[in-house]
Amino acid sequence: MKNQTIACFGYGKTTRAIAKLLGSCTFFDDKVTKPFIDKEGNTLKPISEFDSRNFTHEIPSPGFPPSHELIQKATHLISEYDFFAPQMPFSIWISGTNGKTTTTQMMEHLLSDKGAISGGNIGTPLAEMSPDAPIWILETSSFSMHYNHIAHPNIYALLPITPDHVSWHGSMEAYYEAKLKPLSLMKEGEAIILPKMFADVPTNGFKILYENENDLAEYFGFDTSKIKFKGAFLMDAMIAMGIDKILYDRIDYDKINAFILDPHRQEEFRDAQKRLWINDSKATNIDATLACLRTYSDHPIHLILGGDDKGVELEELFIPLKQYDVSVYAIGSNALRLEALCQQYNIPCTLCHTLDVAVEKINHKHNLRSIAMLSPAAASLDQFTSYAQRGNLFKELVSAV
Repeated sequence: MKNQTIACFGYGKTTRAIAKLLGSCTFFDDKVTKPFIDKEGNTLKPISEFDSRNFTHEIPSPGFPPSHELIQKATHLISEYDFFAPQMPFSIWISGTNGKTTTTQMMEHLLSDKGAISGGNIGTPLAEMSPDAPIWILETSSFSMHYNHIAHPNIYALLPITPDHVSWHGSMEAYYEAKLKPLSLMKEGEAIILPKMFADVPTNGFKILYENENDLAEYFGFDTSKIKFKGAFLMDAMIAMGIDKILYDRIDYDKINAFILDPHRQEEFRDAQKRLWINDSKATNIDATLACLRTYSDHPIHLILGGDDKGVELEELFIPLKQYDVSVYAIGSNALRLEALCQQYNIPCTLCHTLDVAVEKINHKHNLRSIAMLSPAAASLDQFTSYAQRGNLFKELVSAV
């Protein structure tokens, strides 16, 4: 990595970690209006000052879309993954629309005795991961894979794919293409756990195809009655266990059952009246919300929806929503859009705009038989700093009813 002149696009966690590892770099960021030097010795400049002739490598932060001015001007563009490909050890990549974080965490939990470490989208940039670790488990977003041309996993697990990040990629086809890019780079003997809808995608790797949890249980020989996780988490657990089976030919029910889920994913709690509430604030897209609904499908449901829907077609949510006994409470920047769709699909809807109003409205109708859930099928940044802040406020509001 010597004799390289690095331009970093975006002053974020990923690119700052690269600069910390390699020495001072030049950053170009939309928020910078005039050049300055930070305390680490990095130079920050406005994007208008970027000249590709001055650099040997241009590394974008994962969130930079292909349409961005810097990406368009770059002539030495390289992804974070490709940049670190020469020193990447045996790697397992986890991707998909939902469940990436949980599956990655479960995978690290199961392989902790083998020295595996996790990173990528889960929080640790590749620049901060030890090249001496025997296994890297990488939560890998479509943003990261879009710019990859060299790096590829030794095992790739793709969770189910549904509409997400369409505005970033430009189309669902481009989103699929990014998720499937590793297949074209994988080699004979490398394993791919893959939804059946992509069975015909060419690859030299070995495909293990699934449509649902039953397919995974049958292929790997799992007894699902011995796995404590249900709903969306059952698939996460079985994919993690499947990779453990591929690598070490073992099935450890006690170890997977000892894994503790993060908050804000189908997190159950009860109010003073013993009524059940579900904090599923991390459900930032349609598929995550549908997974939560399936888990509680036997009950009447008070569902809080809304936020920044990132431009997806919400009909993908409302068509299956009709099969549930559900009432919608619409919040966030797309609240009016949700109200209109509820009218179109004849689903009861209360226009609330904000979370406090939604909890107040539900409080008057909720009982011991029903379920009240925040599973918004939308990002949180229109009204909150994160899905965690949204979920914590939800729990605070419920505790006060």
